[in-house]
Amino acid sequence: MMEEVNEVTSTLSVDIQSIKVTEVVKDGATLTFLIESEKLSGTGVYHVDRTYDDFEWLQQHLFSQEEVSGIQGVIFPPLPVKAQANASAKVIKQLGILGLGEWQAYCKAMETFVRQIAAHSILGKNNAVEIFLTSSDPPGRHRVRKNIFNRLSQAMEGMRNEGHKDVDEFFQTERDHNLVFTGCAKTAAERFLDVVQTEQKIAVACGHFSTALRLCVEQGEDPDQLDFSKVCVKLSEVFESIQKNVTSVAENNVSTLGLGLDLESRYQEAEKEMLNRRTCKLVELETTRRNAEKAKPVKKAAMEEVKKAAETEFDHISGVAKEEIARLQAARVKMLQQALVQWCEKQLLTAKESADQFNQHLQAFRGMA
Repeated sequence: MMEEVNEVTSTLSVDIQSIKVTEVVKDGATLTFLIESEKLSGTGVYHVDRTYDDFEWLQQHLFSQEEVSGIQGVIFPPLPVKAQANASAKVIKQLGILGLGEWQAYCKAMETFVRQIAAHSILGKNNAVEIFLTSSDPPGRHRVRKNIFNRLSQAMEGMRNEGHKDVDEFFQTERDHNLVFTGCAKTAAERFLDVVQTEQKIAVACGHFSTALRLCVEQGEDPDQLDFSKVCVKLSEVFESIQKNVTSVAENNVSTLGLGLDLESRYQEAEKEMLNRRTCKLVELETTRRNAEKAKPVKKAAMEEVKKAAETEFDHISGVAKEEIARLQAARVKMLQQALVQWCEKQLLTAKESADQFNQHLQAFRGMA
């Protein structure tokens, strides 16, 4: 259980780059993810199964580390919205690109979430990460402390302080940029989702038309009927090829640039949460300073100590936050670059394969003529 995890610095016994969510198993309405990771010692492989509750357990446990210095300056890796075996339209809309097709994209997103936590310089040291990756006993399935009211309170406080002027130009600029980028990233992900859904609809329509053409084939000895039937069969094959091509294009879009845009959108929101937490701490600090200034002589010394402690904490949070922002910006460029390169490579390969297939169809039509 969460209460049983000791808050001690731990060294992961797994190779972070080897962490994989290999499969998802559906049992009624429950989804179980199979996670594989190689032992750092090279002596074997860990195999664990985790439900979404287990992922939430890990996330919420990391959220609750209030005693870790500077934790409120951390940009927490964003956990995807909970998927369901028979998801409603509302859930699919929340999932976006991760709600399309099979489970490969969603498994990849969950894999990315775990890897980023394990690789994090602060979060990866928490013993909960080691337990999540190696324990045969599911850590969060029986009891999950969600701290929902605490997080809701923080979110509401963050919204109230969004317009508060920052004392640091760096963070004010970052907040302004984040406000714009969050909207742009969300819009880009939504528009790309529209493109993929349209491609899927086109693929389905091509499949239906291919089937309809097959129904036009007639048996008989009439030469005209035989010629017409041959043309229908060849056209049906052409539209089958078009269906496969458009389906592959849509799948490529989801597995490359689609995942990249989705992660970018969720990380912009995660950065926004961190910036809001820091702004709330700034408001608390300013309140503490005012209280120290107004304190009566008998309480002056005590209030000054409180003020110094608040300043030290705020400075540490700001230092961690600057490092996190720099790390995220570097990772963001690399991630989007990688997604674009993979997207181009896969689409070029699909285009080449389709061109070869369509050339064969063209030669077949010329032979018929």
